[in-house]
Amino acid sequence: MAATQTPSQGDDEIDLGALLGTLIDHKWLIILVTGLFFVISVAYALLATPVYQANAIVQVEQKVPNLPGLSAITQTLGASNSEATTEIALITSRTVIGAAADNLHLAINVTPRRFPMIGSFIARRYSPDQAGAVAPPKFGMNSYDWGGSTLDIFQLDVPASLLDKSLTLIAGKNGAYTLLDDDNNTLLSGQVGQSANGHGVTIQVKALAANPGMRFDVVRQRDLAVITQLQQDVNASEQGKDSGIIALTYNNADPELATNLLDQVSELYVRQNVDRNSAEAANSLKFVKEQLPNVRRDLEKATTALNAYQTQAHSVDITMQTKGLLDQEVAIETSIQQLRMQQADMERRFTPEHPAYKALMQQIGQLDAQKAAMEKQVGQLPDTQQELLRLTRDVQVSNDTYTSLLNQAQQLDIARAGTVGNVRIIDKAAADTSRPVKPKKAVIALGGTFLGGFLAVAFIFLRQMLNRGVEDPADIEQLGLPVYASIPMSEQERSISLRGPHRRSDGRQHLLAVDAPADLATEALRSLRTSLHFARLEAKNNLLMISGSSPNAGKTFVSSNLGAVIAQAGQKVLLIDADMRKGGQHKVLGGKPENGLSELIAGQIDTTVAIRAVASVDGMHFIARGKIPPNPSELLMHANFTALLNKLMPLYDLIIIDTPPILAVTDAAVIGHQAGTSLLVVRFGLNQAREIGLAKQRFEQNGVEIKGAIFNAVERRSAGYYSYGYYEYKTAK
Repeated sequence: MAATQTPSQGDDEIDLGALLGTLIDHKWLIILVTGLFFVISVAYALLATPVYQANAIVQVEQKVPNLPGLSAITQTLGASNSEATTEIALITSRTVIGAAADNLHLAINVTPRRFPMIGSFIARRYSPDQAGAVAPPKFGMNSYDWGGSTLDIFQLDVPASLLDKSLTLIAGKNGAYTLLDDDNNTLLSGQVGQSANGHGVTIQVKALAANPGMRFDVVRQRDLAVITQLQQDVNASEQGKDSGIIALTYNNADPELATNLLDQVSELYVRQNVDRNSAEAANSLKFVKEQLPNVRRDLEKATTALNAYQTQAHSVDITMQTKGLLDQEVAIETSIQQLRMQQADMERRFTPEHPAYKALMQQIGQLDAQKAAMEKQVGQLPDTQQELLRLTRDVQVSNDTYTSLLNQAQQLDIARAGTVGNVRIIDKAAADTSRPVKPKKAVIALGGTFLGGFLAVAFIFLRQMLNRGVEDPADIEQLGLPVYASIPMSEQERSISLRGPHRRSDGRQHLLAVDAPADLATEALRSLRTSLHFARLEAKNNLLMISGSSPNAGKTFVSSNLGAVIAQAGQKVLLIDADMRKGGQHKVLGGKPENGLSELIAGQIDTTVAIRAVASVDGMHFIARGKIPPNPSELLMHANFTALLNKLMPLYDLIIIDTPPILAVTDAAVIGHQAGTSLLVVRFGLNQAREIGLAKQRFEQNGVEIKGAIFNAVERRSAGYYSYGYYEYKTAK
């Protein structure tokens, strides 16, 4: 039992030697694919359009309060030291990006038409002798740009049906041009510097430099699509936590365009920041001026009431105790009034759920509590002192509030007139044209080479996993089939007979045993001849059936060359092609398939006509398949076939019958009942173990015993089996 379990236990183990051997066996495929990917990667790195990066830096300073003395509380109630997060959203907003795109006319996309693959490479390397020069056409193809061609469109308005459609502008002579739609219909003709109209299209070309006949692809994109794409492409990030330094980057194949875009974005952002701060100061000033008349009326009313009471009470003065309470009440009430004004200002900008608003209301509540405590102390004073304290307090609070508002109005007026904002440009946009950010040539070359090698190895292992054809005779013997011989793959046979679906059909003989007697495959067939000699000692007759589990196993090659080597040993051999559907023995041994087995069984011809001699091999004859009958299986089951075999057996030492594959048709099972010895041809790397086992089972179900297997087309492997025992041994010259 232990001996039978050993192979199965090893099936789950990873054989590193076998994996390495598989890679070595396919080294040329790996080298070829890797080399191809390396060449493609290098070509791409050289031909790809370089992309440059423009960068700029802006600084966001801590924001100064808009309401001097009143809004400062927002800086102490949870306001962040850095407003970069908010400012980044403003920089990449549609307002800023859209204005920049509009100023640079980015919705108009102009692309010079260039020769595929290498056109851009040639155009980039064109060095004009003077500014504005255009490269002459190459190879007579003047519709392509070969360097120096430019087109600047100032205005392009198209109907909705032509938005995002590729239009073609053809340059003419002396600044003339023609505009075509996407179906090559003429829309209009125009002149540089002049506005042109036609078919709902309005265009104004600012500059055009190109050879006559040169074509440009022009697309009027949708504004929102352009802005959305720019919002994704323009990258804004804060440099360091709470630093307020924002770095802007933008990648484009045109470094000048990338620089201009970032300059526009930076300047527009600074301008809108100034406008925003100026508007806030103006709004705050308006609010303060609206409050001044109300506070002044309160002050006048409080003063009149105090004077009237003092006149009525004959100039009553407050005591020292009352004076102390007055000062405290005035301070508290003044703070409350200021916070109430802040509340009115914040209600215009925040909701009651905002943290700053909640904190303000909490402070007002604390001051109200202090005021209530003070009022209890005031309630213990005489009535005259209480009234005098109340009136005096109202006058002082109103006077302090009015004075504070006057100061704030002056400060806000100055702030509105001299607003500079809290954002400034540190570094203007610049792009290093000597070092493009893309493509990274070294990374692409190495990455492409690695990818090629990886894909080649993955393909080899995947094919190995999917095609689990047997590669070791031990796998066949585990199925209960002894391997009589292992025939190595012969390059000479491949060139002689072109096995498989490309067999020669020129009517001539192509026997490896005759054309290459010293080949390793021929030596293996001689070994098979010896093995068969002993295997047939107990056979019931001299019929040898050779079959396979599926097509392309090499039955025709094995049976024909085996017959040749047996005949060369002095025996009389007859080879019968019993595959009346696709038999190809006539392609190996010469002649045509007609007048063969099918006609012989049907009684249309006799054996003298059907049996042909093999000219190059003495003692060897063969019977071709004949015309393809409609019922091959029924012919083989006919009594005429049995009678034919009984008639031929005494005339030959060995009769080899080449049959169709058992898993395709039942012909082999019918013939197997007649044969004394039956062998199964298994092709290296093609037939799977399960398939071989199923073929053996199919024969056994039909009462046919398979004596063994012939391992055909065995290939050399760095790790694994390779035709043990066969070595090339040539005669010395």
